[in-house]
Amino acid sequence: MIRTAMILAAGRGERMRPLTDSTPKPLIPVAGRSMLERSMDRLQRHGVQNIVVNVHHLGGQIADRLRGRARIIQEDRLLDTGGSVRNALPLLGNGPFFVVNGDGLWRDGESAMLGRLEAAWDPRRMDALLLLHPLATAIGHEESGRGDYYLEPDGRARHRGTAETAPYLFASISICDARLFQGSSEGPFSLVKLWTRAEQAGRLHALVHDGQWFHIGTPQALAEAERVLG
Repeated sequence: MIRTAMILAAGRGERMRPLTDSTPKPLIPVAGRSMLERSMDRLQRHGVQNIVVNVHHLGGQIADRLRGRARIIQEDRLLDTGGSVRNALPLLGNGPFFVVNGDGLWRDGESAMLGRLEAAWDPRRMDALLLLHPLATAIGHEESGRGDYYLEPDGRARHRGTAETAPYLFASISICDARLFQGSSEGPFSLVKLWTRAEQAGRLHALVHDGQWFHIGTPQALAEAERVLG
């Protein structure tokens, strides 16, 4: 049972300006409720008890909103996704945990996505398990989007690499095991670096989301999400 999660909420959200000049992107309301609070609600309904949230840009607003619901890590500098999780490992423990982008937004399919992801987790075969979504049906994705991953028949994920396109996007949620970070160094780096290492070892797997997934990268995409959710 995975009862720990980290929500990545430190980014500046430059492409969402001017909204993010005064509000951190994860707290921007979408159809009446922020992306961050929607993720918090889902995690807590799933039974996650230990939630860690990193903050940087306008981090005081996030800390105030989540007071009592999460453990807050204030980053003095941006550490990127991998560096942020590595920095939080003392609070995340030695086993598997969910990693959720603070601006992630999804609707469940026939069953709760977090439950599907946890049921698919197999520590004997995996160091990380990614949630993917078909590029063609991602709400708000840009025409220039190229996709991120292929999915092999045995469930392993393969990054696009130098290929022009791939059929699946990384859908902002994963399960990572603490052992994924063995040998990593302090400072900023992307989780993709460690996922690539796991892929090379045959230990990067993925699950395709069966509900709706929203890519909210611009004010225009935000408006489309509100239209769909409204």
